[in-house]
Amino acid sequence: MLGMGSECCSHDHRPDPHLGNPAFRRVLWAVLAINAIMFLVEIGAGVAAGSASLQADALDFLGDAANYAISLFVVGMALRYRAMAALAKGGSMGVFGLWVIGTAIWHAAHGTLPNAFTMGGVGVAALAANAASFALLWAHRYGDANMRSAWICTRNDVFGNLAVLLAALGVFGTGNGWPDVIVATIMAALALQGAVLVIRESLGELRQPLPVRVHR
Repeated sequence: MLGMGSECCSHDHRPDPHLGNPAFRRVLWAVLAINAIMFLVEIGAGVAAGSASLQADALDFLGDAANYAISLFVVGMALRYRAMAALAKGGSMGVFGLWVIGTAIWHAAHGTLPNAFTMGGVGVAALAANAASFALLWAHRYGDANMRSAWICTRNDVFGNLAVLLAALGVFGTGNGWPDVIVATIMAALALQGAVLVIRESLGELRQPLPVRVHR
């Protein structure tokens, strides 16, 4: 799932000329709202249901929401500020990724049996949310790197939602929580990989010398 993989998490710090397009900005605002709302829904449902994979999918929604927010709010600013914003995003993704792995280990050690029906219901809602984002971004799938990455993120997030649904079926069919733990661990590992890439790129840009001002 690429909301948490390298292609989606890589942050192109060059100004995006398409963000001056009112239609594209409206689409970004819409998918930002969808991802932020679904993060809150899934993180709450994941804790209530005892599902590590739902919490991992919530992390993906958070990462995507941060990606869209950065595109909307810091584009056009100096490279240093954009790099600092991306660094904050990478750090938060890393923290949540470690938290999900810790949660998965805790559930595995305690033999927690998550609520498969809650997992399935919320998983279907998450799939519908990403399908809506996919439809909104469809018209912008052939733009530049930033536009394509937004669409690719959402396209691949659908596979993450399907993984959660498979985990729910696995929990329901086997009567144990291992399918949930396995899916959560894979998703959290992808989140950590993406966080490392973002942090590495951001630190590299922060190390670049500031432009020299010429006084006349």
